[in-house]
Amino acid sequence: MHIMKKHFNLVVLAAGLVLAWMIFLIISSSPSYAIPAFSRKYQTSCSTCHNDFPELNDFGLAFKKNGFKFPKDDESFVKEPPVLLGARAQKEAFPNAIYPGEIPGSVPIAFRYSGVASYHNQQPLAIGFQPRSDLFAPNTFTIISAGSFGPDTSWWVDNDISSGGSNGSAGLGDAYLKYNDLSRFLHLPKDSLNVRFGQFELDLPFTQARTINPSGYDIYSEAAIAASGAGLAGFSPSSSAGPPAPIGANNMVFGIPQRGVEFGGYPNDGNFWWSVALVNGNNSSPATRNTKDVYVNVWQQFNLERDPAVRSDIQAAGPTGPRDHTSLRLGAFYYYGDDELNQDRLLFPSAPTAHFPFFRAGGQFRFKYRQFELYGLGMYGHTDNLQINSLGNGFLPARPVTFSGGFLQSEYWIHPWLIGIMRYDVVNSPMDFLSGTFAHTTRNRFSPGMQLLFRANIKGLFEYQYSPEVPVGTTGSLFRPKGFVVGMDFLM
Repeated sequence: MHIMKKHFNLVVLAAGLVLAWMIFLIISSSPSYAIPAFSRKYQTSCSTCHNDFPELNDFGLAFKKNGFKFPKDDESFVKEPPVLLGARAQKEAFPNAIYPGEIPGSVPIAFRYSGVASYHNQQPLAIGFQPRSDLFAPNTFTIISAGSFGPDTSWWVDNDISSGGSNGSAGLGDAYLKYNDLSRFLHLPKDSLNVRFGQFELDLPFTQARTINPSGYDIYSEAAIAASGAGLAGFSPSSSAGPPAPIGANNMVFGIPQRGVEFGGYPNDGNFWWSVALVNGNNSSPATRNTKDVYVNVWQQFNLERDPAVRSDIQAAGPTGPRDHTSLRLGAFYYYGDDELNQDRLLFPSAPTAHFPFFRAGGQFRFKYRQFELYGLGMYGHTDNLQINSLGNGFLPARPVTFSGGFLQSEYWIHPWLIGIMRYDVVNSPMDFLSGTFAHTTRNRFSPGMQLLFRANIKGLFEYQYSPEVPVGTTGSLFRPKGFVVGMDFLM
């Protein structure tokens, strides 16, 4: 045991030396700018839109709202003029001519890569052998394309070309087309109604696809899993050998993109935001049922700057330049769906199609003050559950599948290039406990970390993970995974 602790301390010391080396590189290097797609178009730094990429600052959010264009006087800032697809006179000739558009002057493609080295405590052999350290674990290599087709149409496509290295298969992330300001045809305030169509991450209070964290939010990956004997929620309809072990009332999780259409808006590009999406409800996979799901998200941001002139600016200003407004954001979200089972009558030939209505509901907040940021959300999930009756021709109510939880994260900019992070995740899931996945009904995870921007487009990251306990096979003992990752993340 003494030797194990000694080795762990040595690795912690080595990680500290790596972080010190990172800081030295930043201090001793000259300023440099990132060159992803938008930086090339406007000849500006990634830090224009990101305080710690890919997290957006106030200006970045305004840029995104405006269809990936500068919020004001966009044409005067563009350094690569677009290519016009038709004469401007065609606008007046429409519909007797194709409405003119434009494409970017150069192909708007960027690449993102991330990878980490890891070290963790010794895992019991009853769970399976796993080396305590990995000097480098490739995460994802992603190709990103985004831009605008004119003043009102924009697109975004990102695809993980590989995941986990060694040509590991990945897949499409977001791929959508968005039309801004449909509201002008209805004589409504600017950008109070927009629409996007395709595959996209839900309009979550805090993004999972573009998080700054090397690990995902636990509540976003929680699915409604039914423990054995808790009903028949999640039985595979392709099984013809009787009811197998439950695999989940529905596999929808917030952290995976959905296929659908979304309407939303932010009247006059202000501090109120709303969106309503109609989606398949099967994550990024093809639809498996006739019913569709609905997701709603609304929030209101309160600008707390004392100076009225500063409140009206896109960003506040300070002695060192632009900064985010001091603000408080409050919001709520709701997801409703109706999962189905036994549509083809293979699982229970004499029974009708079973329906499992489910919902997710929660609230969120975000507070910003100078170099400090605090945000989090809470969520409750409920899925109806059923069991087959004694005759095999109908269903009876069973114990619902429920869970709750959320996360709280704080960030502090020690320097513009050095950010300290503390995160706490909690999930309460009786079914996860009954199924033996976790040792307790409620599980907690602490993840302190630090991120260092070598350049505006290159950063190093560190995260320590104190994870919840898990059962060690049938031994009756418990094991708590813990360790850290040190990695890199860059865009080009």
